[in-house]
Amino acid sequence: QVQLVESGGGLVQAGGSLRLSCTASGSVYSVNAMGWYRQGPGNQRELVATITIDGANYADSVKGRFTISRDNAKKTVYLQMNSLKPEDTAVYYCNVDLLTTYDGAVLYDRWGQGTQVTVSS
Repeated sequence: QVQLVESGGGLVQAGGSLRLSCTASGSVYSVNAMGWYRQGPGNQRELVATITIDGANYADSVKGRFTISRDNAKKTVYLQMNSLKPEDTAVYYCNVDLLTTYDGAVLYDRWGQGTQVTVSS
């Protein structure tokens, strides 16, 4: 069974840093675009950052503070979050737009379970 397993959330003071990780586990052969989204209290889910073979894309609100990276061999995507602000408080979700399995299946739009990030002022 294919899963996206997230880790690294928690409570941090404003100005602090956190690093999120998300690994595509199970019989995963390859992964296309990987990304992070977030949903704050009372808000819709929004894009934070995505990364493909062509590069990374960021929401304006996190540019210069967050860095997305990936380890293709580990099928893992990371989100380094620096200079955190209270408005970054949200549940952060990992997303993969397309992945293939060793038995030839193609799976679309997979999501992790979410990890809570809370930034105190």
